[in-house]
Parts: sequence; C-alpha cells; structure tokens
Amino acid sequence: MRFSNHYIKPALFLGFGVMLADQLSKWWLVNTIMQPPHAVAVAPFFNLVLVRNKGVTFGLLNTINRDIMPYVLAAVAGGILLVLGRWLWRTHSKLVAYGLGLVMGGAVGNILDRIREGAVVDFLDFYYQNHHWFAFNIADAAIVTGVSLLVFDSLVRAR
Repeated sequence: MRFSNHYIKPALFLGFGVMLADQLSKWWLVNTIMQPPHAVAVAPFFNLVLVRNKGVTFGLLNTINRDIMPYVLAAVAGGILLVLGRWLWRTHSKLVAYGLGLVMGGAVGNILDRIREGAVVDFLDFYYQNHHWFAFNIADAAIVTGVSLLVFDSLVRAR
C-alpha cells in the first residue's frame, strides 16, 4: 500500500521556519538587545524583556531538580513530537497539517533552548496597566496558534 500525504512537506517547512525564526529572535535578543538585560518599551502595552523559564508553561515545575529537568522536559517533548509526526503522516487535512507544523516547530525551538541553555528564553511581554501576561516567545505563539487550528478543525469536523 502506497501512502501519499501532500501536506507533509509544507507542514514541515512551516515548522522549520517557526523554529528558525524562534531561534534567531532569541539569539538576537540575548546577544544584542539584552546586553545588559533590561526592559525595552516598544509600545504602551508591550515590552521586550529577558526571562529564562526553567519550568514548563507559565513557569510550572520551576522547583524540581534543575540539573535533570531540562533533559526530562526535552525527552517528554521529543516523545510528543513523535506522536505529532505520526499524526502529520496520517492526516489528509491541510488545516491539521499546518497546525501540527506550527506546534512541532515551536516545540523544537523550545527543546533546543532547554538542551543548550537549560531553560526556555521568553521575551515578549504584553500588559495592560500593571497587569502583565506571562512572557513568551515565537515558539510559544506558534504552539498556541497550532493548537487553536487543531481545536478549530475538530469543532468544524464534529458538526
């Protein structure tokens, strides 16, 4: 049986682009703008900051053994990537493929941070008055967008 999925290459290309944009933006921020680290006001609701997140989403699990945590989280993310890759291989939906590409590219960007830095570099700080959302990065934004596409697709298909 020959399997054909026309969306694998574009989805992987999208994922690679996300990972590349994420890694280049973090490198640029850490090595040029944040020398020394400081908040950069960009707009009345947006700053560039430097946060090294050693935990997971929103800083959860920040207190677990810091020596092994980056590798544990990288391994878990790697396992999830394998599952998502299988899903991508089997899908015939363009929306699902692109959603998976965004999630996978973002995951790889954050895995590279964990392995190289022991933490994920976050730098986008949106706020209203004194209420700041959690700092995040391009990989995080891609993951949220990709998951949103997957949820949207599942809701549309459920009808």
